[in-house]
Order: sequence, then C-alpha cells, then structure tokens
Amino acid sequence: MTKFKRADRVADLIRVEIAGILLKQIRDPRIGTVTITGVKVTDDLRNAQVFFVEMGKDTCSPETKAGLESAAGFLKRELGKRLQLRHVPEIVFAFDQSFAYGSRIERLLAEIHQEEEKNVPEDH
Repeated sequence: MTKFKRADRVADLIRVEIAGILLKQIRDPRIGTVTITGVKVTDDLRNAQVFFVEMGKDTCSPETKAGLESAAGFLKRELGKRLQLRHVPEIVFAFDQSFAYGSRIERLLAEIHQEEEKNVPEDH
C-alpha cells in the first residue's frame, strides 16, 4: 500500500472543490473557460498553488489571471466552509505551461505527418 502525504490529499480535495466553485458559483466572464489542472500544497498546508489553463489557448490572458486573482478571497472562504481544515491555504494561481508545450508538440507531429504524406510515391 502506498502512503500519500496529507498535503497531496488536501491538494486533490482543493482541486475538486475549486473546479466546482468556478463552474457553479463564479459568474465572472473573464474566467469562463478556465480548467483547473492541478494544485500543489506546501507541507504545512499554508499555501496552495493552483494551476490552470484556458481551454483552446496556449497562453494566459491577463484578464483571466486578474479574474482568478480577484476570486481568490471568495474561493478561500468557500473552501473554509467545505473543507475541515484548521487553516485554509492562501491561494496563488499559476498558468499550467505543460498544456501549451503538449499542444505545440502535437502540432509539430501533425506537420511532420503531412510532409511525409506528400513525399510518399502514388504507386506505393
């Protein structure tokens, strides 16, 4: 049996709760297409770094980041109501660069595939 650190379990709970709150309770149009991809919580449970992407985009718009930062206080209060923690972590949002990296690789592979199809002889 694998043991998980408490911070990892709390991070997963926070990810699920924030995603639900953003979907159902936040009406800010700046953060309409945001998906929470992960949460990293410090071992002392004082700080939570929340990773996000904007669907369909490889970069983060400043408006989206500002919308998330303005919702941080509300999100912290809601987490306090839902999670039974002595201290609710401070929330810091960070754009998840791994999705942009993955989509760039996907585009490059598609381009290579198209070039290979052009270079294949017809009678093959």
